[in-house]
Amino acid sequence: MANNAYQKFYRQFTKKVLDKIVSPQVLGDTQALENTLKEQDAKQLPICYVIQDNSTSNKVLIDNETEKRSLHSAFSALRLKEHQEDDSFLVLEASTHNASAYYPDKLIRLVEYLLKHKEEDILFVPVTILWGRAPENEDSWYKALMADAWTKPTGIKQALNITLYGRENYIEFHQAISLRTLINSALEVAPNFAPAHYVVKQLNQSFNQYKEAILGPDLSDRRNVINKLLTSDVIKEAVLTESIHKKISLQDAEALAKKYLDEIVSDFSYSTLRFAEIALTKLWTQLYDGIQVHNFEVVRELAKDYEIVYTPCHRSHIDYLLLSYVIYKRGLMVPHIAAGINLNMPVVGQLMRGAGAYFIRRSFSGNALYTAVFKEYVHSLLSRNTPLEYFIEGGRSRTGLLLPAKKGMLAMTIQSHLRGNSKPIAFIPTYFGYEKLIEGSSYIKELGGQKKQSESLFGLLKSMQKIEKVFGMVHVNFGEPVFLKPILDKNQVPQHVGLEEDLPSSVKIAVNEVADKILENINKAAVINPVNLIATILLNAPTHALAERDVLLRLEQFRNLLKYHVYDERMQITALSNHEIIQYAIKLKQVEFIEHDNERWLKVCNQQEALLKYFSNNILHTLILPALIAHILTAQSEPHIEKISKDELFNAALQQYPELQKMYFLKWQADEISVEIKHILDYFVTEKLIQIDDQTIFIHQADDTLRLLKAFAHLYTVNSTH
Repeated sequence: MANNAYQKFYRQFTKKVLDKIVSPQVLGDTQALENTLKEQDAKQLPICYVIQDNSTSNKVLIDNETEKRSLHSAFSALRLKEHQEDDSFLVLEASTHNASAYYPDKLIRLVEYLLKHKEEDILFVPVTILWGRAPENEDSWYKALMADAWTKPTGIKQALNITLYGRENYIEFHQAISLRTLINSALEVAPNFAPAHYVVKQLNQSFNQYKEAILGPDLSDRRNVINKLLTSDVIKEAVLTESIHKKISLQDAEALAKKYLDEIVSDFSYSTLRFAEIALTKLWTQLYDGIQVHNFEVVRELAKDYEIVYTPCHRSHIDYLLLSYVIYKRGLMVPHIAAGINLNMPVVGQLMRGAGAYFIRRSFSGNALYTAVFKEYVHSLLSRNTPLEYFIEGGRSRTGLLLPAKKGMLAMTIQSHLRGNSKPIAFIPTYFGYEKLIEGSSYIKELGGQKKQSESLFGLLKSMQKIEKVFGMVHVNFGEPVFLKPILDKNQVPQHVGLEEDLPSSVKIAVNEVADKILENINKAAVINPVNLIATILLNAPTHALAERDVLLRLEQFRNLLKYHVYDERMQITALSNHEIIQYAIKLKQVEFIEHDNERWLKVCNQQEALLKYFSNNILHTLILPALIAHILTAQSEPHIEKISKDELFNAALQQYPELQKMYFLKWQADEISVEIKHILDYFVTEKLIQIDDQTIFIHQADDTLRLLKAFAHLYTVNSTH
C-alpha cells in the first residue's frame, strides 16, 4: 500500500513538472483511432497502451494525451471480468523483479487469462514516444548532440531529454491490435512456443517498423559498413575479376574497391541532422516567405509498410536540402540521397554525407569494379529498408520543363529489389514549386548561350551573398505514389533476377514504365503559383506587356479554366486574388507597372523574360491540351470560316496529341483524350467563346472572344516545337 502511495505521489509530481516544461506533438491523424477506442471503451472492451521501455515520464505524457482526447486513462485499472491490473500500460521490457523471466509479467498474466476465458479480449494500442526527433524551433547547437536514436535512454539521458527537448517531444498512437488475434496467430504459427513469445516478437517488430519509419534503420558506423561490403560475395567476385583483367594483385584490387566505397558511402549521423535542421531553419527564414507542403500524410502511412524511394524533379541546388528538411520536420527518416560527385567537396561533402548523401559518378561506363561496388552499396541500403532519394531527371532542368528520365538509378533500384528485398517499393514523385530561383542569374547566362559553369554549392552560396534575398514561397507537393509490384506483375517480370544476369526485356520495359509514371505523377502534383500565372499571361502577349485590366481578365479566365478542367486532384492553385497576384509578382521584382496611352500597363522587368519563361514552362502541361483545342479553333476564325465540325476538330487533336504527350509527360492515354476534349469544349461554351449546334462548332467573332481564344492558342503555337 505504501509503495502504491509513493508511486502515485511520484506520478503526480512528475506530471506537474512535465506540464510546465514539456509540450508534446502528436503525429498523424488520430481521429479514426480515437473513435475506435471510444467505441470499444463504451463496449467495456479493456484497452491497454503498449510501450517498449519503462519510463515514468513517458507514461505520464501518454496519460496526459489520453486525458485530453477523453480516452481510457492509461493509469486507470485494466479490468477484465475475473482479473484486474493496477494500470492500463504494458511495458515490453522483461520484468526487473524476476531475473529468469523472458517476458513481461503482466503480459504472461493477461495471456494466461485469455487462454482460459475465450469470450474476452483486450485491445493493445502501441505508442511511440521520442525526444528531440522533430524540433520546431531548436536554438541550441548543444541540443543537437542529444536526441533519440535506437538505443534505450538511461535515466540521466531521459532527464537530459526532458530538460533539452521539453518543447521538442512527440508521440504517435498506432493502430490498435487485438490480443486475442495475436494469441490465436501464435497458437497457429508457433504452437511449440509460449504465446507470450510470439506476442512480444510481433509487438517489437511493429515498434521497430514504426521507429524505422521515423529514425531510419539502425545504422552502424561508416567503417563497419565499408568493411562489411568488402566481404560481400558480389564485391569479392568483382575484386577477383578486376585482379585478373587488370593483372594486379588481389590486395591492390581490394584497395581500389575500398577507395571506391570510401568515395561513395554516406556517413550518416543523427547529430549532423540536428545541426542541419538548425542551420536550414535559419536559412529558410532569411530566404523565403515560407515553405508550403502538400499531401505528405500519404507518405507517412506508406512508410510503415513500404520501402520509400523519393523521386523528385530537379529545379535547384536547394532541392537537395529542401526535401530532407521537409521530411525530417514531419517526423520521418530523411532519405539517403544520390548526389553528384561534383558536390563531394571539403566540408560541404562531409556535411552532406552526415545528412545521408552518398556520391555517384556521372558515368560508370567501362568500370566494372566501380559498377559492382556502387550497385552493392545501393542494395545494402535497400536491404536495410533505408529510404532513398534521387532526381529522376538526373540534372537540373534549365527550361522549367521536365527532362526525360535518367533511368540508371531506377534500374539499379528495381534490380536490387529483384535480388530479394522483403518490403514492396513505393516511389514518391515530388514536385518543387519555386517563385524565384537562387540560380536565376546563372540560368539566364546559360540560356543566353554562355558555357555552363561547373556545379558548386560554394558557388551557390557565393551567389546568394550578392542578390537580394526575396524569393517568395516554396511549395513541395508529394505526388501520387508509383507502386512497383503491380508494374512488375503486369509485365510478368521474374520474381528473382541475379546481379550477374543481364536484365530481361520484361524488366527493362518495367523500368521504362515506372520512369514514365513517375514523370507523369510529378506533373500531376503541379503547384500553380502567382508567378506561374503572371509569366504565362505576359509572355504570351505582344511585347510581353498588357494593360492591367487585360491582365486581370486573363488571370480570371486562366484560373477558371484550371479549376474547370482540373489537371489532377493533387494540383494546387494559388488562393491569392487577381489583384494580389499582380502585387506579389511586383514584390518579387519580376514585373512592373508602366504608363502607356494614359493607362496602367504591366510589363516584364528587364532581363526577366528568360526566367519567367522558366516559370511559365513549369505549368505548361496543365494548359497545353486546352491550348491545342484553342489553336485548332482559331485556325478556322477567318471572316469567311467561322465554324468547324466536331469530327474535324477531334481528328486534328488526336493526330497531334501523341507528340504532346511525349513532350510534356501528359497523364492521359490516347483513348482518354476524347473525354478531355469534350470537357474543354464545354468550358469554352460556358465562357461564350464558342457555340455547339449538333455536330458543328461555331467560333464567336467578337474581338474580345477571339483575343482570349488566341491567348490560349498562342500557348500551343509558341511551345509546340520544344
